[in-house]
Amino acid sequence: MTEATLFLPGLSPVGGKTITATFDGGKLSSNGGVLILREIERKLGLAAVLSRHIPDDRDRMRITHSYSDMTRARMFAIASGHEDCDDLDVLRSDPALKMACGRLPVSGTDLMSQPTLSRLENAPFWRQLARMGLELIDLFCARFERVPRCIVLDIDDTDDAVHGQQQLALFNTHAGGYCFQPIQIFEATTGRPVLSLLRPGKRPSGEEVEQILRHVIGRIRRNWPAVEIMVRGDSHFATPEVMDLLEEKHCSYIFGLSTNPRLTEIGRPWSKDVATRRALSKTEKMRRFFQTSYAAASWSKPRKVVARVEASEQGSDIRFIVTNLPGRAKVLYEKVYCARGRMENLIKDMKLYTRSDRTSCHRWEANQFRLFLHMGAYWLLHELRGAAPKRSIWRTATFETIRCAFLKIAVRIEELKTRIKMALPSSYPHVQALTALATSIAALAP
Repeated sequence: MTEATLFLPGLSPVGGKTITATFDGGKLSSNGGVLILREIERKLGLAAVLSRHIPDDRDRMRITHSYSDMTRARMFAIASGHEDCDDLDVLRSDPALKMACGRLPVSGTDLMSQPTLSRLENAPFWRQLARMGLELIDLFCARFERVPRCIVLDIDDTDDAVHGQQQLALFNTHAGGYCFQPIQIFEATTGRPVLSLLRPGKRPSGEEVEQILRHVIGRIRRNWPAVEIMVRGDSHFATPEVMDLLEEKHCSYIFGLSTNPRLTEIGRPWSKDVATRRALSKTEKMRRFFQTSYAAASWSKPRKVVARVEASEQGSDIRFIVTNLPGRAKVLYEKVYCARGRMENLIKDMKLYTRSDRTSCHRWEANQFRLFLHMGAYWLLHELRGAAPKRSIWRTATFETIRCAFLKIAVRIEELKTRIKMALPSSYPHVQALTALATSIAALAP
Protein backbone atom coordinates (compact mmCIF):
# COMPACT_ATOMS: atom_id res chain seq x y z
CA MET A 1 0.00 0.00 0.00
CA THR A 2 1.16 3.56 -0.68
CA GLU A 3 0.48 6.39 1.75
CA ALA A 4 -1.64 9.29 0.55
CA THR A 5 0.38 12.46 -0.04
CA LEU A 6 -1.12 15.43 1.79
CA PHE A 7 -1.43 18.70 -0.06
CA LEU A 8 -1.96 22.35 0.86
CA PRO A 9 -5.36 23.57 -0.41
CA GLY A 10 -6.65 27.02 -1.27
CA LEU A 11 -3.65 28.49 -3.13
CA SER A 12 -4.52 31.01 -5.85
CA PRO A 13 -3.04 30.63 -9.35
CA VAL A 14 0.03 32.69 -10.31
CA GLY A 15 0.44 33.90 -13.92
CA GLY A 16 -2.48 31.76 -15.02
CA LYS A 17 -0.87 28.61 -13.66
CA THR A 18 -2.34 26.54 -10.84
CA ILE A 19 -0.26 25.80 -7.74
CA THR A 20 0.10 22.31 -6.31
CA ALA A 21 1.80 22.09 -2.89
CA THR A 22 2.43 18.66 -1.38
CA PHE A 23 4.20 17.58 1.79
CA ASP A 24 6.68 15.22 0.15
CA GLY A 25 9.88 17.29 0.14
CA GLY A 26 11.79 14.83 2.30
CA LYS A 27 13.84 15.60 5.42
CA LEU A 28 13.71 19.40 5.49
CA SER A 29 14.45 21.86 8.29
CA SER A 30 14.11 25.60 8.72
CA ASN A 31 17.02 25.68 11.20
CA GLY A 32 19.90 24.95 8.84
CA GLY A 33 22.22 27.47 10.48
CA VAL A 34 22.05 25.80 13.89
CA LEU A 35 25.03 23.65 12.90
CA ILE A 36 27.13 26.83 13.07
CA LEU A 37 26.01 27.20 16.70
CA ARG A 38 27.12 23.62 17.31
CA GLU A 39 30.67 24.58 16.41
CA ILE A 40 30.54 27.61 18.73
CA GLU A 41 29.21 25.50 21.61
CA ARG A 42 31.97 22.95 21.11
CA LYS A 43 34.55 25.73 21.40
CA LEU A 44 32.94 27.25 24.51
CA GLY A 45 31.92 24.05 26.30
CA LEU A 46 28.69 25.66 27.52
CA ALA A 47 26.73 22.42 27.87
CA ALA A 48 29.43 20.93 30.09
CA VAL A 49 29.52 24.05 32.29
CA LEU A 50 25.76 23.93 32.87
CA SER A 51 25.33 20.17 33.23
CA ARG A 52 28.31 18.70 35.04
CA HIS A 53 27.22 19.93 38.46
CA ILE A 54 23.68 18.54 38.25
CA PRO A 55 23.35 15.36 40.33
CA ASP A 56 22.34 12.45 38.09
CA ASP A 57 20.99 9.45 40.00
CA ARG A 58 19.24 7.87 37.01
CA ASP A 59 19.80 4.22 36.03
CA ARG A 60 22.71 4.34 33.56
CA MET A 61 21.32 1.38 31.64
CA ARG A 62 18.09 3.23 30.88
CA ILE A 63 19.41 6.68 30.00
CA THR A 64 18.62 7.86 26.47
CA HIS A 65 19.35 11.57 26.88
CA SER A 66 22.28 12.82 28.94
CA TYR A 67 22.02 16.07 30.86
CA SER A 68 24.65 17.53 28.54
CA ASP A 69 22.56 16.64 25.47
CA MET A 70 19.43 18.10 27.01
CA THR A 71 21.18 21.33 27.94
CA ARG A 72 22.67 21.61 24.47
CA ALA A 73 19.34 21.04 22.73
CA ARG A 74 17.63 23.60 24.93
CA MET A 75 20.22 26.30 24.21
CA PHE A 76 20.15 25.64 20.46
CA ALA A 77 16.36 25.85 20.45
CA ILE A 78 16.36 29.13 22.41
CA ALA A 79 18.97 30.67 20.11
CA SER A 80 16.91 29.57 17.09
CA GLY A 81 13.80 31.33 18.39
CA HIS A 82 12.09 28.37 20.09
CA GLU A 83 12.32 29.63 23.66
CA ASP A 84 9.56 27.57 25.28
CA CYS A 85 10.42 24.22 26.81
CA ASP A 86 7.52 22.48 25.07
CA ASP A 87 8.76 23.65 21.65
CA LEU A 88 11.00 20.58 21.68
CA ASP A 89 7.88 18.39 21.54
CA VAL A 90 7.34 19.43 17.92
CA LEU A 91 11.05 19.77 17.11
CA ARG A 92 12.15 16.36 18.36
CA SER A 93 12.55 15.03 14.83
CA ASP A 94 13.99 18.19 13.27
CA PRO A 95 17.02 16.84 11.34
CA ALA A 96 19.16 19.98 11.77
CA LEU A 97 18.62 20.15 15.53
CA LYS A 98 19.33 16.43 15.82
CA MET A 99 22.62 16.87 13.97
CA ALA A 100 23.51 19.88 16.14
CA CYS A 101 23.12 17.61 19.16
CA GLY A 102 25.38 14.96 17.63
CA ARG A 103 22.65 12.63 16.35
CA LEU A 104 22.14 11.29 12.86
CA PRO A 105 19.31 13.15 11.10
CA VAL A 106 17.27 10.08 10.04
CA SER A 107 18.46 6.98 11.89
CA GLY A 108 19.46 8.81 15.06
CA THR A 109 17.30 8.87 18.18
CA ASP A 110 14.83 11.75 18.36
CA LEU A 111 15.47 14.58 20.80
CA MET A 112 13.98 14.73 24.28
CA SER A 113 10.40 15.75 25.08
CA GLN A 114 9.14 18.58 27.26
CA PRO A 115 8.52 16.42 30.38
CA THR A 116 12.10 15.16 30.23
CA LEU A 117 13.42 18.72 29.91
CA SER A 118 11.22 19.89 32.78
CA ARG A 119 12.73 17.22 35.02
CA LEU A 120 16.17 18.52 34.03
CA GLU A 121 15.25 22.10 34.90
CA ASN A 122 14.03 21.03 38.33
CA ALA A 123 17.07 18.85 39.07
CA PRO A 124 19.64 21.43 40.30
CA PHE A 125 19.54 23.01 43.75
CA TRP A 126 21.15 26.21 44.92
CA ARG A 127 24.61 24.73 45.53
CA GLN A 128 24.82 23.38 41.99
CA LEU A 129 23.47 26.65 40.60
CA ALA A 130 26.12 28.60 42.52
CA ARG A 131 28.85 26.44 40.97
CA MET A 132 27.34 27.00 37.50
CA GLY A 133 27.33 30.76 38.02
CA LEU A 134 30.98 30.76 39.10
CA GLU A 135 32.00 28.60 36.14
CA LEU A 136 30.18 30.97 33.77
CA ILE A 137 32.40 33.74 35.17
CA ASP A 138 35.42 31.50 34.49
CA LEU A 139 34.14 31.07 30.93
CA PHE A 140 33.87 34.84 30.57
CA CYS A 141 37.51 35.20 31.58
CA ALA A 142 38.64 32.34 29.35
CA ARG A 143 37.21 33.96 26.21
CA PHE A 144 39.84 36.75 26.31
CA GLU A 145 42.89 35.99 24.18
CA ARG A 146 45.08 37.85 26.66
CA VAL A 147 44.50 39.23 30.13
CA PRO A 148 43.02 42.74 29.79
CA ARG A 149 44.45 45.65 31.70
CA CYS A 150 41.00 46.88 32.70
CA ILE A 151 37.41 45.70 32.42
CA VAL A 152 34.17 47.62 32.93
CA LEU A 153 31.28 45.80 34.64
CA ASP A 154 27.85 47.31 34.00
CA ILE A 155 25.28 46.21 36.57
CA ASP A 156 21.54 46.72 36.35
CA ASP A 157 18.27 44.96 37.08
CA THR A 158 15.13 44.46 35.02
CA ASP A 159 11.58 43.37 35.69
CA ASP A 160 10.49 39.86 34.73
CA ALA A 161 6.73 39.28 34.92
CA VAL A 162 5.65 36.12 36.75
CA HIS A 163 3.08 33.60 35.61
CA GLY A 164 1.22 32.57 38.76
CA GLN A 165 2.17 31.52 42.28
CA GLN A 166 5.93 31.32 41.85
CA GLN A 167 8.67 31.43 44.45
CA LEU A 168 10.32 34.89 44.81
CA ALA A 169 7.39 36.61 43.04
CA LEU A 170 6.60 40.00 44.63
CA PHE A 171 4.42 42.93 43.68
CA ASN A 172 6.42 45.80 42.24
CA THR A 173 4.70 49.16 41.87
CA HIS A 174 7.17 50.42 39.28
CA ALA A 175 6.72 47.29 37.13
CA GLY A 176 2.96 47.45 37.64
CA GLY A 177 2.47 43.86 38.75
CA TYR A 178 4.00 40.76 40.26
CA CYS A 179 7.47 40.05 38.96
CA PHE A 180 11.01 38.90 39.54
CA GLN A 181 13.77 41.51 39.35
CA PRO A 182 16.91 39.69 38.16
CA ILE A 183 20.29 41.40 38.27
CA GLN A 184 22.33 41.39 35.06
CA ILE A 185 26.07 42.07 34.81
CA PHE A 186 27.80 42.55 31.45
CA GLU A 187 31.30 43.56 30.47
CA ALA A 188 30.83 46.88 28.70
CA THR A 189 33.67 46.73 26.16
CA THR A 190 32.90 43.30 24.73
CA GLY A 191 29.19 42.97 25.61
CA ARG A 192 29.84 39.52 27.08
CA PRO A 193 27.60 38.30 29.91
CA VAL A 194 29.08 37.85 33.37
CA LEU A 195 26.07 37.04 35.55
CA SER A 196 22.31 36.68 35.30
CA LEU A 197 20.87 36.23 38.77
CA LEU A 198 17.23 35.62 39.62
CA ARG A 199 15.97 37.51 42.66
CA PRO A 200 12.69 38.77 44.21
CA GLY A 201 10.72 41.49 42.48
CA LYS A 202 11.94 44.36 44.65
CA ARG A 203 14.75 46.88 44.66
CA PRO A 204 18.00 45.20 45.79
CA SER A 205 19.44 46.30 49.12
CA GLY A 206 23.01 47.48 49.52
CA GLU A 207 23.94 44.33 51.44
CA GLU A 208 22.56 42.11 48.66
CA VAL A 209 24.43 43.92 45.87
CA GLU A 210 27.58 43.96 47.98
CA GLN A 211 27.46 40.16 48.36
CA ILE A 212 26.86 39.67 44.63
CA LEU A 213 29.75 41.92 43.62
CA ARG A 214 32.02 40.35 46.24
CA HIS A 215 31.58 36.92 44.63
CA VAL A 216 31.86 38.25 41.06
CA ILE A 217 34.99 40.32 41.72
CA GLY A 218 36.55 37.52 43.75
CA ARG A 219 36.04 35.02 40.94
CA ILE A 220 37.39 37.39 38.28
CA ARG A 221 40.44 38.17 40.41
CA ARG A 222 40.96 34.45 40.89
CA ASN A 223 41.51 34.27 37.12
CA TRP A 224 43.18 37.67 36.73
CA PRO A 225 44.76 38.79 40.04
CA ALA A 226 46.04 42.13 38.71
CA VAL A 227 43.15 43.26 36.49
CA GLU A 228 41.65 46.70 37.08
CA ILE A 229 37.87 46.60 37.51
CA MET A 230 35.45 49.48 37.13
CA VAL A 231 31.80 49.06 38.12
CA ARG A 232 29.04 51.27 36.70
CA GLY A 233 25.45 51.39 37.74
CA ASP A 234 22.32 53.42 38.36
CA SER A 235 21.65 55.40 41.52
CA HIS A 236 20.17 52.53 43.55
CA PHE A 237 23.55 50.76 43.40
CA ALA A 238 25.30 53.75 45.02
CA THR A 239 24.97 52.36 48.55
CA PRO A 240 27.55 52.65 51.34
CA GLU A 241 28.07 48.88 51.40
CA VAL A 242 28.83 48.71 47.66
CA MET A 243 31.19 51.67 47.62
CA ASP A 244 33.03 50.44 50.73
CA LEU A 245 33.47 47.01 49.12
CA LEU A 246 34.80 48.42 45.85
CA GLU A 247 37.27 50.64 47.66
CA GLU A 248 38.34 47.67 49.77
CA LYS A 249 38.90 45.59 46.60
CA HIS A 250 40.75 48.49 44.92
CA CYS A 251 38.10 48.79 42.20
CA SER A 252 36.93 52.02 40.63
CA TYR A 253 33.24 52.89 40.37
CA ILE A 254 30.87 55.46 38.95
CA PHE A 255 27.21 55.46 40.00
CA GLY A 256 24.24 57.72 39.64
CA LEU A 257 23.35 59.53 42.87
CA SER A 258 19.79 60.26 43.93
CA THR A 259 19.00 63.87 44.73
CA ASN A 260 18.28 64.78 48.35
CA PRO A 261 17.67 68.10 50.16
CA ARG A 262 21.36 68.54 50.98
CA LEU A 263 22.47 67.96 47.37
CA THR A 264 19.71 70.28 46.17
CA GLU A 265 21.03 72.99 48.46
CA ILE A 266 24.60 72.43 47.25
CA GLY A 267 23.54 72.60 43.62
CA ARG A 268 21.27 75.66 43.91
CA PRO A 269 24.07 78.24 43.24
CA TRP A 270 25.24 76.18 40.26
CA SER A 271 21.74 76.09 38.80
CA LYS A 272 21.39 79.85 39.17
CA ASP A 273 24.80 80.41 37.58
CA VAL A 274 24.00 78.29 34.53
CA ALA A 275 20.55 79.86 34.15
CA THR A 276 22.07 83.34 34.26
CA ARG A 277 24.77 82.47 31.72
CA ARG A 278 22.15 81.02 29.37
CA ALA A 279 19.99 84.14 29.64
CA LEU A 280 22.93 86.46 28.98
CA SER A 281 24.18 84.43 26.03
CA LYS A 282 20.60 84.02 24.69
CA THR A 283 21.21 80.38 23.81
CA GLU A 284 18.46 77.79 23.76
CA LYS A 285 20.21 75.46 26.16
CA MET A 286 23.37 75.51 28.26
CA ARG A 287 25.10 72.69 30.14
CA ARG A 288 27.91 72.95 32.69
CA PHE A 289 29.62 70.56 35.08
CA PHE A 290 30.76 70.93 38.68
CA GLN A 291 32.37 68.67 41.25
CA THR A 292 32.65 68.73 45.01
CA SER A 293 33.41 66.53 47.99
CA TYR A 294 30.29 65.21 49.69
CA ALA A 295 29.55 62.77 52.51
CA ALA A 296 26.08 61.45 53.26
CA ALA A 297 25.31 60.58 56.84
CA SER A 298 25.52 56.86 56.09
CA TRP A 299 28.84 57.07 54.23
CA SER A 300 32.09 56.12 55.89
CA LYS A 301 33.97 59.07 54.33
CA PRO A 302 33.55 61.99 51.89
CA ARG A 303 33.50 61.08 48.21
CA LYS A 304 33.76 62.87 44.88
CA VAL A 305 30.40 64.00 43.51
CA VAL A 306 29.96 65.37 39.99
CA ALA A 307 26.95 67.50 39.01
CA ARG A 308 25.60 68.05 35.52
CA VAL A 309 23.57 71.25 35.42
CA GLU A 310 21.45 72.08 32.38
CA ALA A 311 19.39 75.23 31.85
CA SER A 312 16.79 75.80 29.14
CA GLU A 313 13.60 77.76 28.63
CA GLN A 314 11.77 75.18 30.77
CA GLY A 315 14.09 75.81 33.73
CA SER A 316 17.12 74.15 35.29
CA ASP A 317 17.82 70.47 35.74
CA ILE A 318 20.60 68.92 37.83
CA ARG A 319 21.87 65.35 37.98
CA PHE A 320 24.54 63.89 40.27
CA ILE A 321 26.99 60.99 40.08
CA VAL A 322 29.46 59.67 42.66
CA THR A 323 32.83 58.23 41.69
CA ASN A 324 36.36 57.53 42.85
CA LEU A 325 37.79 58.07 39.36
CA PRO A 326 40.16 60.98 38.68
CA GLY A 327 39.52 63.42 35.86
CA ARG A 328 37.42 66.35 34.75
CA ALA A 329 33.74 66.45 35.65
CA LYS A 330 32.54 66.75 32.05
CA VAL A 331 34.56 63.75 30.86
CA LEU A 332 33.48 61.62 33.82
CA TYR A 333 29.82 62.36 33.22
CA GLU A 334 29.52 62.41 29.43
CA LYS A 335 32.20 59.93 28.37
CA VAL A 336 32.29 57.48 31.27
CA TYR A 337 28.95 57.47 33.08
CA CYS A 338 26.63 58.07 30.10
CA ALA A 339 28.30 55.20 28.24
CA ARG A 340 26.45 52.83 30.57
CA GLY A 341 23.38 53.49 28.42
CA ARG A 342 24.61 50.65 26.19
CA MET A 343 23.72 48.34 29.07
CA GLU A 344 20.05 48.78 28.15
CA ASN A 345 20.76 47.31 24.70
CA LEU A 346 22.58 44.35 26.24
CA ILE A 347 19.64 43.65 28.53
CA LYS A 348 17.35 43.94 25.50
CA ASP A 349 19.47 41.37 23.66
CA MET A 350 19.07 38.99 26.59
CA LYS A 351 15.45 39.70 27.46
CA LEU A 352 13.88 40.40 24.07
CA TYR A 353 15.89 38.30 21.63
CA THR A 354 16.58 35.21 23.76
CA ARG A 355 13.30 35.66 25.69
CA SER A 356 14.97 35.23 29.08
CA ASP A 357 11.71 36.28 30.75
CA ARG A 358 10.25 32.79 30.11
CA THR A 359 10.78 31.96 33.77
CA SER A 360 7.45 30.21 34.34
CA CYS A 361 8.51 27.37 36.68
CA HIS A 362 7.28 27.27 40.27
CA ARG A 363 10.64 26.63 41.97
CA TRP A 364 13.09 29.51 41.93
CA GLU A 365 15.96 27.07 41.31
CA ALA A 366 14.32 25.91 38.06
CA ASN A 367 13.85 29.51 36.95
CA GLN A 368 17.48 30.33 37.79
CA PHE A 369 18.59 27.36 35.68
CA ARG A 370 16.43 28.69 32.85
CA LEU A 371 18.20 32.05 33.14
CA PHE A 372 21.52 30.23 32.74
CA LEU A 373 20.16 28.43 29.65
CA HIS A 374 19.15 31.76 28.12
CA MET A 375 22.53 33.16 29.11
CA GLY A 376 24.07 30.25 27.18
CA ALA A 377 21.94 31.11 24.15
CA TYR A 378 23.13 34.72 24.49
CA TRP A 379 26.73 33.47 24.42
CA LEU A 380 26.05 31.50 21.21
CA LEU A 381 24.44 34.45 19.41
CA HIS A 382 27.04 36.90 20.69
CA GLU A 383 29.94 34.74 19.48
CA LEU A 384 28.20 34.22 16.13
CA ARG A 385 27.85 37.98 15.68
CA GLY A 386 31.42 38.54 16.86
CA ALA A 387 32.75 36.15 14.20
CA ALA A 388 31.65 38.55 11.46
CA PRO A 389 34.30 40.80 9.88
CA LYS A 390 34.89 43.96 11.92
CA ARG A 391 33.69 46.35 9.21
CA SER A 392 30.65 44.34 8.17
CA ILE A 393 27.05 45.32 8.91
CA TRP A 394 26.62 42.14 10.94
CA ARG A 395 28.85 43.39 13.77
CA THR A 396 26.14 45.87 14.84
CA ALA A 397 23.10 43.77 13.93
CA THR A 398 20.58 42.70 16.53
CA PHE A 399 20.31 39.08 17.57
CA GLU A 400 17.01 38.86 15.71
CA THR A 401 18.68 39.97 12.47
CA ILE A 402 21.49 37.48 13.03
CA ARG A 403 18.96 34.73 13.68
CA CYS A 404 16.89 35.45 10.57
CA ALA A 405 19.96 35.75 8.33
CA PHE A 406 22.12 32.85 9.51
CA LEU A 407 20.05 30.41 11.57
CA LYS A 408 16.60 30.24 9.97
CA ILE A 409 17.84 28.71 6.71
CA ALA A 410 15.90 26.07 4.79
CA VAL A 411 17.91 22.91 4.28
CA ARG A 412 17.28 19.45 2.84
CA ILE A 413 19.20 16.75 4.69
CA GLU A 414 19.89 13.32 3.25
CA GLU A 415 21.58 10.61 5.30
CA LEU A 416 23.65 8.36 3.05
CA LYS A 417 25.67 5.28 3.94
CA THR A 418 29.00 7.03 4.52
CA ARG A 419 28.09 10.72 4.71
CA ILE A 420 25.34 13.25 5.34
CA LYS A 421 24.39 15.56 2.47
CA MET A 422 22.94 18.99 3.19
CA ALA A 423 21.38 21.04 0.39
CA LEU A 424 20.97 24.75 1.17
CA PRO A 425 18.86 27.03 -1.07
CA SER A 426 20.51 28.23 -4.28
CA SER A 427 18.76 31.57 -3.70
CA TYR A 428 20.18 32.05 -0.18
CA PRO A 429 21.24 35.74 -0.16
CA HIS A 430 24.07 35.63 2.41
CA VAL A 431 26.28 32.86 1.04
CA GLN A 432 29.54 34.81 1.32
CA ALA A 433 28.77 36.11 4.82
CA LEU A 434 27.82 32.64 6.10
CA THR A 435 30.96 31.13 4.58
CA ALA A 436 33.09 33.82 6.25
CA LEU A 437 31.39 33.17 9.60
CA ALA A 438 31.95 29.42 9.38
CA THR A 439 35.62 29.95 8.49
CA SER A 440 36.13 32.39 11.36
CA ILE A 441 34.41 30.10 13.89
CA ALA A 442 36.48 27.11 12.77
CA ALA A 443 39.62 29.10 13.55
CA LEU A 444 38.52 29.96 17.10
CA ALA A 445 40.58 28.51 19.90
CA PRO A 446 38.76 25.83 21.94
